[in-house]
Amino acid sequence: MSHVSPAIESTVAALGPGDRMAGAYACVRKDRSNGRSGAYLSLDLRDRTGTMPARIFKDVDRWDGVFERGDVVQVTGTVDRYRDDLVAELTAVRRLDPAEVDPTQFLPTAYRDLDELDGFLEGLAGEVGDTGFGSLLRELIDDEALRRAWRLAPCTQNGHHAYLGGLLEHTVAVGALAQETCVHHPGLNRDLLLTACLVHDLGRTREFTYGAEIGRTEVGELLGHVELGLRVIAEPARRAGLDETRWSHLAHCVLTHHGPERAGGRFRSAEAVTLHRLNAVDASVKDALEHGLGHG
Repeated sequence: MSHVSPAIESTVAALGPGDRMAGAYACVRKDRSNGRSGAYLSLDLRDRTGTMPARIFKDVDRWDGVFERGDVVQVTGTVDRYRDDLVAELTAVRRLDPAEVDPTQFLPTAYRDLDELDGFLEGLAGEVGDTGFGSLLRELIDDEALRRAWRLAPCTQNGHHAYLGGLLEHTVAVGALAQETCVHHPGLNRDLLLTACLVHDLGRTREFTYGAEIGRTEVGELLGHVELGLRVIAEPARRAGLDETRWSHLAHCVLTHHGPERAGGRFRSAEAVTLHRLNAVDASVKDALEHGLGHG
């Protein structure tokens, strides 16, 4: 479904004293407080350029029931200066249906160019020579809905690659690491490892919701991305004619990419160990660069 978000007349970064604030913003904080003149709502509204504090002083009970923290809202108001800070006083608020919202207006996005990353993904998939694994990857690459979700999803909510496009960035990085590893360790089954690297996190495409913040779907909460990932690839693997041996080895790699606990407590292939380590390398390096060495 395409998103048609209401236009923002001015981004947060461009707003100044006396400017009209009108458009769609993410409500990332909402508190009800009491002042000298009675109750008021205190908000933080965000777009991709920054965050603006906002207040609602009139018809507080009415507006309080219209929206919640985490919603994307259409607002009207005026920006003024209060104690050296810019604050918007709002006169109207409307909650937007998530289907109306383009999450890229409000959520952090990948630093790297997504079109370039898409090209790298296709290039890595094209390096797989095994007929069964190659057919599976072509099934996945040709699925337009899956590719859109692959391009949109983060890897985590608050950890490594916790931004739109993070999944694609991480997938390409792990695949590239696998290529280099196979040069130094030619005994690895290169086609199995590369395929596993490209599909290991596809459950992330069903794990998240997008609005004012990155949330989790009900199925994501209940099953987690590893189980969801197996569900994403199972039917395409059947259509691609992947035999039981190849499927079992691939599924084992996906199941164990965070550790062997989900497969009887042991890795059963060198490729599964390698994926586990490469996944951790990229995640740990990204986490350290973004959050510092004390994170996690």
